[in-house]
Amino acid sequence: MRYIIFSLLFIVIHTVSYTVAGMIALKVSKDLYEEQKRLIDYTRDMSIEEERKHVEKWFLPAQFIRGLILSVVLYPIIGALGEITFVMRALFMGSLMFVYTDIASAIPFPHNIEGLVYMKSKYIQRKAMGKLYFEMVLYSIFFGLASSLILF
Repeated sequence: MRYIIFSLLFIVIHTVSYTVAGMIALKVSKDLYEEQKRLIDYTRDMSIEEERKHVEKWFLPAQFIRGLILSVVLYPIIGALGEITFVMRALFMGSLMFVYTDIASAIPFPHNIEGLVYMKSKYIQRKAMGKLYFEMVLYSIFFGLASSLILF
């Protein structure tokens, strides 16, 4: 039962943190997701109704699945995480999300290691990198704090 509760709370924390960070970041990142000359034009264009509706339909199910997968990986260390201080736990959880889900991800994106290796130079722009890092840093901070407060 402990693991089920952990995963359910983890999913909620991940989904809320990811959504809030995305909403804030979108205010300064519209040129990533919704303009004619988007910086990352290989993703769905949120200004096109059909593409936006696809994202709206699949956003929550995708985040629930991601949250579940991310939570299960932590099962072996739940006890150890509960024994460290709030600050260390927040740093660990936030850093874990930033490193594993973003900067060291095996999927190429304009601001991660794989992207720098495999992507065409037209997609690797400082403007896009800064905006993407802004969103992921916000997510990591929100997630690290919320998970440390609620999960343990």
